[in-house]
Formats: sequence, C-alpha cells, structure tokens
Amino acid sequence: MGRHVDVVVIGAGPTGTMLASEVASAGRSVTVLDKRPGPSQLSRAFGVHARTLETLDTRGLADQLVATGAPLPGLKLWRGATLNLGRLASRFPFVLVTPQENVDRLLEEHARKCGADIIRGITVISVEQDEDGVHVRGLDTTGQEHTFHATYAVGTDGAHSSVRALIGQPFPGKAVLRSIMLADVELANPPESVLAVNAVRDGFAFLAPYRDGLFRAIAWNRNHQVDDSALVDPEELRSTIRNAMGTDYGLGRVRWSSRFHSDERQVLQYRTGRVFLAGDAAHVHSPAGAQGMNTGIQDAVNLGWKLAAVLDGADESLLDSYHAERHPIGKLVLRTSGATIRMMTVRPWILRQLRNIAVAAVLRFPPTGDAIARRFSGIGLDYGRRRGEHALVGRRAPDLRTNGGRLYEVMRSDRPVLVTEQDAAPIDGVRAVSRTDDGPALLVRPDGYIAWVGDSASDGWRDVLRLWTADADRAGSESAHHGPVTRGTRG
Repeated sequence: MGRHVDVVVIGAGPTGTMLASEVASAGRSVTVLDKRPGPSQLSRAFGVHARTLETLDTRGLADQLVATGAPLPGLKLWRGATLNLGRLASRFPFVLVTPQENVDRLLEEHARKCGADIIRGITVISVEQDEDGVHVRGLDTTGQEHTFHATYAVGTDGAHSSVRALIGQPFPGKAVLRSIMLADVELANPPESVLAVNAVRDGFAFLAPYRDGLFRAIAWNRNHQVDDSALVDPEELRSTIRNAMGTDYGLGRVRWSSRFHSDERQVLQYRTGRVFLAGDAAHVHSPAGAQGMNTGIQDAVNLGWKLAAVLDGADESLLDSYHAERHPIGKLVLRTSGATIRMMTVRPWILRQLRNIAVAAVLRFPPTGDAIARRFSGIGLDYGRRRGEHALVGRRAPDLRTNGGRLYEVMRSDRPVLVTEQDAAPIDGVRAVSRTDDGPALLVRPDGYIAWVGDSASDGWRDVLRLWTADADRAGSESAHHGPVTRGTRG
C-alpha cells in the first residue's frame, strides 16, 4: 500500500535533511528516503562557511555545530595567498573546520525532532508525476516494493542522482580533475595550523583533522592519472603530500583510501513540474573553496519555506523563484571554484609566480580582499531586486539587535519577521519586533533574506506577505509587482 505525504525527499544527506526539517517545522508531512542502510561515514566536506552558520543560527543549531570543530579566521590558498575572514560582518567571522559527519548528524537529528520521517534502505526506481502529485516507487533491502504519494518531491541524492535521471534532466558539463586521492591517515607530526593546503607544479594536497586522531587527506598527482577504481598507493600519497607541502608530516598508517574525480556540471532547470533538484543533484564542482555542502544546505532553506508556504495556500508561482534565485548562485559557485582550482593547478613556472604575486596582493588589499571574503563565505551573495525596489531587497538580513533579542534568535519561529522602526507602534497579524537602531523597517523571509524595505505604517509589507498566505487570488494579481523574491544574483 502507498502512503501520502506532502513532500517526499530522496536523499538523506545534509541537503535532504535540512530541507525536510524546513518543511516539517511548518507542520507539513515529510518522508525522506535514502538507499543507504545508515548515515554515510564518508566526510568529503570539512568547511562550514559563515552564511551557512548564520542560517543554522536562525534555527538554533549553529552553536552546537561550532562546538564540534575549529574556527579558522583565514584560509591559505597557496604560498603567499591568504584569505582573511576575520573582518566579516557576522557573528561567525571564520570558516568552521569540522567533518561533514558532524553536520549530517546534527541535521538528521533536527529533521527528526521537527517531525520528518527518515526511511533508510530504500532504492528509488521510479518517479512519476501527474496533475495531483508525484508517485515514487522504491525497493527495500529485501526487494519488496514501496510506493509513496506526495504533492511534491525533491531529489537531494547527490552527484549520481537517480531522481535527476528518472525525470530526464540532463547534467551538462565536464570533468575538471581526475584521480584525486582521498584518505584517512595517521600523522606523527601534524601541521600546526588546523588546515593545511598547498599547490605546486604537479599537484596539490590538503590536510584537515578528521576524528579519533586521524587526518583527512586530499591529494592530486598530475603525473599519475588512473581510474577511480584504482587503489591508492600509500607511497604515492606520501610523495604527493611531500611534494606539495615540503613535508609528509610523518605520514604513517593509511586507514582508508579511495579515488574520485571532480566535475563541473549543472542541470538546466531546478524544477520539473512537481519535482525539484537541490544540492549535488543539481550542481557539482571542484572541491576548491569547500562550497558544495554549503550551497546545498542553502538550496534547501530557500526551497523549504516556499514548499511549506504553497502547501499552506500561497500562489504556486512562488516555487518558480527557487530556480530563479538558486540557479544563478550555483552557476557562480561553479565559476569561482573552477577558477580557483585552475589557478591552483596552473603548470608553467612563470604563471605560478604571477599567480602568487597577483592573488596575494589582491587579497591583502582590504576593499578587494573583503569583497572576495564576503562572496567566499556566502554572506555577500544576494538574490537581486526588481527595478524600483529598495537596494536592500534580496540581500541577506544582518543579525540586527531588536527589542526581542538578536534577529536570528527571533527567526527561530520559522516564520516571516517584520522588523519595524525603533519605537514603532505594535502591529498585529505578523511576527514583529522593533530594531534598536535608526534603520528602516524590513520584512525578512524565513530564509533570512530581505523581501521589503520601507515604512511599517504603510501597507507595502502586507502586500508582500499576502503572497505567503492562503489568499491566492490576491497573490496572483499582485505577484508581478510585489513578489517577495527577486531574480538575478549579485556578489
């Protein structure tokens, strides 16, 4: 027998569980399906950026995650080039170095607490949709078939997404690097810094603390390109690290190793009818900059509140804004991470010297260095605005001080928040707080972006808010003029 839920999510990684918690916390039913029998033990991601931490802060999760890792106020891209994150205008002016399994565990626990049902050991074999919903069929570990009926479905099942293939979405792009070595290793003389990374003529290496005294190593040897199935020779790993770093840090036992390749790919459409793609199912790119997991989590938060709003009666056109806002972000991440990996792997000596001098100078100059840090961390990315709208519309809302506490604490209600002017009169019908400085009133979306700016005594914010309510007729007539989401991306 099939079961009906509001949303079926296929893939229980950080993107899927974040999305599930967003929908479930709004009181909607969510089932998450995953083909693995248990949580993944593979942590490829190690960096959680400031914007992701801010998003988790609005859900009361950031401090718990920060306690599991090490804040890094800067990042050395290669010798002489250091990105300073310490000047970010954020409660989290750093990148948090913590294994992805800590993020996975935190978000899965949160999703379950919010009411999401997570079912493991289900391999999805069919995704079909009609006017009434989506029908997902899957096989459990015994071969028994299960059917799930939902109003919407979201594929968050990674780079090799079965959902993407089943709905016929192409995944155009190309391979960037092949035969990247991944390993858990013991180091007798670990690096002094939390994270060590460097690139030379014929390769690069990355080392970060993992768990139980082990380090996660990522290394690439230009001169030995083999299939992903080829075993990693510990001596090759050691020599590649030594070549890139100048030392192998006393590399001892290799506990586990594998190879993978890095592609740059992005689907053409994040939405196909009632089915959506998010995270690596929608976009993959080089590991440079540690953007993958962060981009996926932010995809999930953008889509989650919109699904919940439409299920509660908002105009369905709101769901089109997911692609309009997140596809340009994914494209930008592909472009910037691709440029970074190409600079890391440039081969001619003269070009590497020019790279070292030019990039180091750019990053040391505060106006450009800070702008790059804002984009790298995610806090400088926004969704743009329509002509005639205030310049702040579409941008990330800062963590303002209000008469109800920090704005990000107020946002833990998972609902839109109206931030009125200082000492403004109370307003009914919306979660409202007053800012303690002299700025204008703001209507803040559940994902932390500004939807409207103006005078709270006017009806402008109400026109925007109506698009998130059951008044679909009013929403449809006004959406061309007052949409709470906007198109375009700026860094």
